[in-house]
Amino acid sequence: MGKLDGKVVLITGGGQGIGFGLAKAFAEAGANLVLTGRTLSKLERACEELNSKYKDVKVIYFTADGSKEEDVKAAIEGTVSEFGRLDTVINNAQNSASGVSLVDHSVEDFNKAIYSGLYATFFYMKHSFKYLKESKGSVINFATGAGLSGKAGQSSYAAAKEGIRGLSRVAATEWGPDGVRVNVVCPLVMTEGLIKWKEEYPELYEKTIQSIPLGRMGDPKEDIGRVCVFLASDDASYVTGETITLQGGSGLRP
Repeated sequence: MGKLDGKVVLITGGGQGIGFGLAKAFAEAGANLVLTGRTLSKLERACEELNSKYKDVKVIYFTADGSKEEDVKAAIEGTVSEFGRLDTVINNAQNSASGVSLVDHSVEDFNKAIYSGLYATFFYMKHSFKYLKESKGSVINFATGAGLSGKAGQSSYAAAKEGIRGLSRVAATEWGPDGVRVNVVCPLVMTEGLIKWKEEYPELYEKTIQSIPLGRMGDPKEDIGRVCVFLASDDASYVTGETITLQGGSGLRP
């Protein structure tokens, strides 16, 4: 039996990258999945692969732009219509103008991060709460070490992610009496984009690796996904309002 047999988990940005790695970890734990994202072809491929590999769970998708409240509401209502419940919402999707200095940011650049990240997280949390209250469920939001450390070139991204952390802490306080837990993870993950960066800048990549005590980037499924499975499970029933850095030791802080 899986740790999350019969549970229903919604993952934003689940068609690729970190979100797809999370989906595989949750499928292995026995959870039925709902993937959301803006690109239909990515969602279709992800669902086909997951449904083919994990026969004991059901995986569906909804195309949804997280910055549009009506899309989010429709995805959540569609989830409950299909499964009759919702146990965990994972806000992973995010877009940003990475590598652009603060003074060179346009309003459009800044809005890209705020709407795709902070507003999307707000919408998914707001419209899922009544269902999470019924299931005594949880929310797992994604933030970043770029916000914790103030990484250059990440002003709008860091602002959105730190806003998400503040939103999460308030929700943990407000929703705790209803049995709904809210936590944050800050991952350092090997993604398709990072692989491309490694190929273009091998020396800089090696320097980055050397700064990580565990000496490697995280794996979306094994290193990030399994921690998220823990946070969604009854094993973490007394964990809420926390920010957990999953960065191989490079996120050390008091």
